[in-house]
Amino acid sequence: MDDQNKNLILATALSFLVILAWFVLFPPPPVEDAVEPDVVVAADGTVLEVEADAPDDVPNPSLLAPEAVEDAIGQTERVAIDSPSLTGSLSLMGGRIDDLSLKGYRETLEPDADLVRLLAPVGTAAPYYALHGWVPSVGATREQVPGPSTQWTVESGESLSPGSDVTLAWDNGAGLTFRKTFSVDDEFLFTVTQSVENTTGSEVALRPYGIVARHGEPDQIGFFIQHEGVVRMSDGSMEEIDYDDMPDLTTEEGRVEVAENGWIGFSDQYWMTALIPTPGREFRSTAKSVNDIYQIETVYPMMTVPAGETLAASSAFFAGAQEWEVIRSYQNDLGIDRFLDSIDWGWFFFLTKPIFAVLHWLNGLIGNMGWSIIALTFLIKALLLPLAYKSYVSMAKMRELQPEMQKLKESAGDDREKLQKGMMALYKDNKVNPASGCLPILMQIPIFFSLYKVIFVTIELRHAPWIGWINDLSAPDPSSLFNLFGLLPWDAPAPESFLSLVFIGVMPIVLGVSMWLQQKLNPAPTDPTQKMIFAWMPWVFMFMLGSFASGLVLYWIANNTITFMQQYAIMRSQGFKPDLFGNITGRRKPDAE
Repeated sequence: MDDQNKNLILATALSFLVILAWFVLFPPPPVEDAVEPDVVVAADGTVLEVEADAPDDVPNPSLLAPEAVEDAIGQTERVAIDSPSLTGSLSLMGGRIDDLSLKGYRETLEPDADLVRLLAPVGTAAPYYALHGWVPSVGATREQVPGPSTQWTVESGESLSPGSDVTLAWDNGAGLTFRKTFSVDDEFLFTVTQSVENTTGSEVALRPYGIVARHGEPDQIGFFIQHEGVVRMSDGSMEEIDYDDMPDLTTEEGRVEVAENGWIGFSDQYWMTALIPTPGREFRSTAKSVNDIYQIETVYPMMTVPAGETLAASSAFFAGAQEWEVIRSYQNDLGIDRFLDSIDWGWFFFLTKPIFAVLHWLNGLIGNMGWSIIALTFLIKALLLPLAYKSYVSMAKMRELQPEMQKLKESAGDDREKLQKGMMALYKDNKVNPASGCLPILMQIPIFFSLYKVIFVTIELRHAPWIGWINDLSAPDPSSLFNLFGLLPWDAPAPESFLSLVFIGVMPIVLGVSMWLQQKLNPAPTDPTQKMIFAWMPWVFMFMLGSFASGLVLYWIANNTITFMQQYAIMRSQGFKPDLFGNITGRRKPDAE
């Protein structure tokens, strides 16, 4: 391999190391908890009501005592929500869906840990809720349509569950009766049907809307690889807006008129809420932040209700986990355009999507995500084998030519032109293509980052066990040299501690060893500086990746091991006899190509 190609590999590796070092040494600043007033914002952007000021010292929502949440829930009359995937309640005040937890997900790996809470009512540290209503236009005033504090009554249904709908009603006393019918499926999708019965004697014009509001800036992981904020699809055009950018949105930037198909939601790591109008229906989509309330809304065209008649409008509301299979079924079965793109697949979406689809399929066959990652690695290496074969044959030939290259370098001295001409002649005479040895490395870079993205953003890896002590492939290896891997009676350093960079676990150590073994089969650089850098690289990577998700480390270990096996077998086929420590005897067969 000539100096140009060595420099390419070296630059790539060093660039990757710089990126890793930057985010380890200079992590994004933590997001401070917001202290915000409890404000409800209407669909037209005006403040409808200021209910109460938040306390001066608002605790972190994740640390909020359960009884405090229960106290807030108990302030209003409610109807229970109970489905295979969801538990909670909807409030009769405003007819809001504001109390929702996910049955299949817990905050930690402890069996008795709290369920993940998605929505919370006003009165908690981080109110987060959905509200559906009407904007009056002709024949009615704001006071004559239901608002955020309207007290609804239960007209039918005792609790909301699949196959058991709940209908709320409110009579404004001036000839208009409003109803909301809620239904829920087995997963995470609500259907909200709003109707208006007009007995006023004249026609009334109103616009139905849906709102999802979050009080205060939400807690975020604050990592560049994951989008957190608004995600929306508008007639085939996908848009992402970070929470930090929402206060600066102008009216024109935040509003989109959708002709046929679209939706808008809040997407965090693993969880999402989304307002989904009926496909084929015109609506206006808006994202904005008013008085530190982060809000998304859908507003539909004006509906005219003739005297003596009733009109209804339906829409869907998603609230739950970003499970690939569930979201894909909504996209395919309900016609929700590009709903699968609500998952942040990143720049390499053309790789991350198929990689996860195959990983999901393998997990369905094997039943263990760790072994599925290893099986995926085998498949990827099999696809790249034709390219790898040429590369490893070339590298074996390069290894054989190293003594001649060293002599050529000594004879050329400082004459770079003579050295280059001599090396090109040497490559040509021995039918060696030095560039082919770099191709597998270049191919692995986007695959590595794509798999990193998949492991980081897909909920299927969250709390997914492999073997033994690896009980969460989305988290770093919990073992540590600090306590001799659990033999000593003290805890390992926390992942955010600087000590965790030094006292790494078993898997990063195995990664370093596998990388060192695989490197031993490659031709060593002739330049002393490059040789030293390459010699240290496995151990630098070992410590750098110690805090990475164990699923990603597992992939790299499997990749290094398979690469070593492939390269070893190919070198044997070329007449070399390598051992595990880089000592290679024998010579290439004269007719081997």
